[in-house]
Amino acid sequence: MKKVKLGVYRHYKGNYYLVLGVAQHSEDLTQEFVVYKPLYKSLVVTDLCIRPKDMFLEKVQLGKKLVPRFKFQSVSSHTESP
Repeated sequence: MKKVKLGVYRHYKGNYYLVLGVAQHSEDLTQEFVVYKPLYKSLVVTDLCIRPKDMFLEKVQLGKKLVPRFKFQSVSSHTESP
């Protein structure tokens, strides 16, 4: 399966996230999850988020086009949106 680079990603809806790593499910060690941090301020978002790796890497329908759910932007440790 495709590897996830560490760094800043842009969600197809516009927000930026810092990918910190990929973790395995502790019970079966087969499921992988991307661990990431939102780089925007929101009252409903926690400090860290996880998403199944295959979902993180998938493409989604945006209008008539398929686009990456998360698109790699840069290797960085930004704490605010670029």
